[in-house]
Amino acid sequence: MDISLSTWMLIFFVIFLILSVWKIYAFLPNKQLKDDDTTKDSQDELVSLMIKVIKKNSADIDAKTLYIKMTEDEDFDNEHFWRFNHNRLNQLLKRYYTENKGINSIKDIYEKN
Repeated sequence: MDISLSTWMLIFFVIFLILSVWKIYAFLPNKQLKDDDTTKDSQDELVSLMIKVIKKNSADIDAKTLYIKMTEDEDFDNEHFWRFNHNRLNQLLKRYYTENKGINSIKDIYEKN
């Protein structure tokens, strides 16, 4: 039985294609990381902490002060939210404003909650 060169090439191509797909699959993240702070639960935890800090302080608090107060709060988990920064707080505030009609500022959050 004589196998042609093109058949050998096809066999090796298929073998290496299968190996390549397996190699890519092996390096894809299959489970959620324990410090992943982009999940819905983590976002909700940050929102509740944000509301708690706003309630503790006056309605005149600005975003920078809110960020500092949130990171200093005893309920803030530094290991879980190690990526939390001022920009992330701004995104969190914008998300809260879009989800709750009639709330457009930190003062509105203080008055409505």
